[in-house]
Amino acid sequence: MSRIRAAFRDPDAERYDVPTFWWQGAPDGYATRRQLRARGLRPGGQPVAAQILWRGVGGTRTAYLYRLDLARPKRTATPAQRRAISAALRARRICPACGELRDYYIPRSLGECLDCHDQRPSR
Repeated sequence: MSRIRAAFRDPDAERYDVPTFWWQGAPDGYATRRQLRARGLRPGGQPVAAQILWRGVGGTRTAYLYRLDLARPKRTATPAQRRAISAALRARRICPACGELRDYYIPRSLGECLDCHDQRPSR
């Protein structure tokens, strides 16, 4: 075991507040948020169960781990929420100046579609 890995190995939480492991050294039964999401799960309000520490760009990096047995299924949007999201995204594509529905989102920096902006006389 290298010295770097030994510095980050604290499974009994004596040095750190939570059990700590090195990169790819965590036991089965733990997962990061991304790993939970890939399995269709979410932490579900549980506290951080462990952490992974490793040396990275800019110093020591941390990834928090959650227990798989306490994870809950991801929530899905209701049909009403999906309709509301669809309407909001469609509204972002309608130009307030000409009222045309565009194939792209109206740039917030311009406040209007590219055609309306290009037709405006230069200042």
